[in-house]
Amino acid sequence: MLDKIFAPDKVSEALVVLQNEFPLALWETVYVTVLATALAIIIGLPLGVLLATGDKNGILPLPKPVMSVLNVVINLLRSIPFLILMIMVIPLTRAIVGTTVGTVASIVPLVIAAFPFVARLAESSFREVNPDIIEAAQSMGASPFQIIVKVLIPESVPSLISNATIGITTILGYSAMSGIIGGGGLGKIAINYGYYRYKTLIMIMAVILLIIIVQVFQSVGDHLAKKSDKRLY
Repeated sequence: MLDKIFAPDKVSEALVVLQNEFPLALWETVYVTVLATALAIIIGLPLGVLLATGDKNGILPLPKPVMSVLNVVINLLRSIPFLILMIMVIPLTRAIVGTTVGTVASIVPLVIAAFPFVARLAESSFREVNPDIIEAAQSMGASPFQIIVKVLIPESVPSLISNATIGITTILGYSAMSGIIGGGGLGKIAINYGYYRYKTLIMIMAVILLIIIVQVFQSVGDHLAKKSDKRLY
């Protein structure tokens, strides 16, 4: 088996693909992952704030029907497998970017799949904040907006960064799956060569690069989380 995978002709072919196609695929993967994560955070972070503060006894109480709808929508989107979600949002993707294939088109389903996940991660981070700190801010007359901006978010920064790291690595995995319906990046190479053409070595190389990217994101996220944690100083 290994002799076939690492045969001289297979290695030569893999090196040609590595030189000609992997640089662009690597850039596409990082670009899509970072941009989709940023957009998911822009949407998911405010939703996480509402989920954490909108309870009856929260600092920013919302009507119960609103909270119910918000929870149902987020749970519904989180429960749909990503491959199915990509197919379901094809009309929306075409309406937004004008096409359903390619690197840019994959961003739409990635964001839709990721922002509910980010919202739940943000909610868990906000709920970890010591209630005594929030009560102290309330006793000093701080408004709900001031508490959210000056207390809740700053106190949650280390946890938010850690959870953002989880989010970006999850989105990276989603981006690889988007190659099945024409998305770009390393996932496309792994599927086109490893699955359709049985070029196992090329698929292995794509997987190794994905693992390296995950490790880089995880290391950077862990470093930033530790650096921002005031409890360590």
